[in-house]
Amino acid sequence: MSEPGALASVPSAGDRRATPMAANLKFFYGPMDCGKSTLALQIDHNHARQGRHGMLLTRYDRSMRPMITTRVGLSREASEIEDDTDIRDLVRSTWAEGRPLDYLIVDEAGFLTAEHVDQLAELVDDWDVDVYCFGLASDFRTRLLPGAQRLFELADEVEPVHVEVLCWCGRPGTLNARIIDGRVAREGETVVVADTAPEAEASVHYQVLCRRHHRRGDLGPGPVRGQLTLDV
Repeated sequence: MSEPGALASVPSAGDRRATPMAANLKFFYGPMDCGKSTLALQIDHNHARQGRHGMLLTRYDRSMRPMITTRVGLSREASEIEDDTDIRDLVRSTWAEGRPLDYLIVDEAGFLTAEHVDQLAELVDDWDVDVYCFGLASDFRTRLLPGAQRLFELADEVEPVHVEVLCWCGRPGTLNARIIDGRVAREGETVVVADTAPEAEASVHYQVLCRRHHRRGDLGPGPVRGQLTLDV
């Protein structure tokens, strides 16, 4: 949930029920390390500061806990979305408690099912809840993730996160490679829990590569020391 009573002296902004206004479904995407989760928490902070009531949701956070965590050290508790979660029920429960929601923050949205995204679209259209989604667009095989694909199809706005991540060669890194025993994996489960140590210390980790070096399976000249990794 967003911070209760955050800066209560600031007047509430964007009350959809008091001032009818179309809500929006937005999807912010990019490779790992580009700051998606940091942006998610910043947007939540900005809305809560204006007195809006929100809820934080996540799926397969790197911490493997119901939280939104960032690589710069920020974190917030969140509700975990499971395969059988009906997100509409989560929203209904807050309304039943007399706390109508103004917005949802959904991190790791690429891992949602298509049904989850359809539920989010319904909340936007029928409940006037703003929905902000953040996540990867593609998996380690360069295939669109199910949640990302449906968001590309339905979202009112789709925006890349403009924090540039570099491949080892210096070109923009756009693809997330899964490295198993020093080689780029081409097959496997979509979600795999990996160690966050560099290649020399872990048999499975992730590394951002440009398209050229992802295609070639080229990880650069020697171990990538200090490489930050994706945990799912």
